Amino acid sequence: MKIRTIPLLLLCCLFFLGACTSMPPDIRNFSAMEIPYQTVSQNAEAHKDTPVRWGGTVIEVENEKDSSLMQVLFYPLDRSGYPETGKPGEGRFAIEISEFLDPAIYTKGAEITVTGTIKGSIERTVGNKTIHIPLITAKNIHLWPQTYREDSTYWNNRYRYAPPGYYGYPFFYNGYYRPYRFWW
Repeated sequence: MKIRTIPLLLLCCLFFLGACTSMPPDIRNFSAMEIPYQTVSQNAEAHKDTPVRWGGTVIEVENEKDSSLMQVLFYPLDRSGYPETGKPGEGRFAIEISEFLDPAIYTKGAEITVTGTIKGSIERTVGNKTIHIPLITAKNIHLWPQTYREDSTYWNNRYRYAPPGYYGYPFFYNGYYRPYRFWW
């Protein structure tokens, strides 16, 4: 009986390891500094030419003749580089890139992760107020597909709607650890 369970256990392990998400290669292969957004927004000039990996949701895309400028609402990144939009946004930043960014693709609210260097700050008008926001010269912009958010929401919320007393079957029940017998 134990000989049958070993291949099944190995197969399950391979399945779960294959399901683990990792950072996409276009943003993973970049050595970035972990600098908090608030630190940079207070004094962007002090962090000039610092490599960063930031993310958030698109606010607006402005295309010029030879470059594009995108405003983004900053959210912290999770370990796979995805913006954690369930947390509060911390502020705006701008991305400058020499490529054309199609506003039909980079729509308002789309999640992105960018790698690049801090260039300084840029002045923008929001309503009647003029603000200074950090400016990043982008090396790569990763646009997250809509299905990624839907899939991660499913996996993060699937235990939230469990019956009362359920704490991770089969090991915990009503808050206590209880070993169980295998059913096969």
